[in-house]
Amino acid sequence: MESVLVRVQEVFHETFGIDSQMISLETTPNDAPAWDSVGHLDLASRLEQTFGISFDVDDLMEMENVREIVRIINEKL
Repeated sequence: MESVLVRVQEVFHETFGIDSQMISLETTPNDAPAWDSVGHLDLASRLEQTFGISFDVDDLMEMENVREIVRIINEKL
C-alpha cells in the first residue's frame, strides 16, 4: 500500500499543487479546496494514466478520501 500511496501523493501534487507530504490516507476533498467535481475528474484521469488502470462510475463515487482511492487502485493492480 505504501508505494501506491506515494504515487497517489505525487498525483495529488501534480493535480492540485499540494505538498505531497500533506496528503495522508485521511485526506478528503475538504482538505484540498481544488478537489471539487471537476478536480475529482482531473485527479481520476491522472491516476488512471499513472497506474495504467480505468475507473468506472462506482469507483469514482467511492473515492471520498485518499484511503478509498488507494484501496480501489490496489484492487485494480
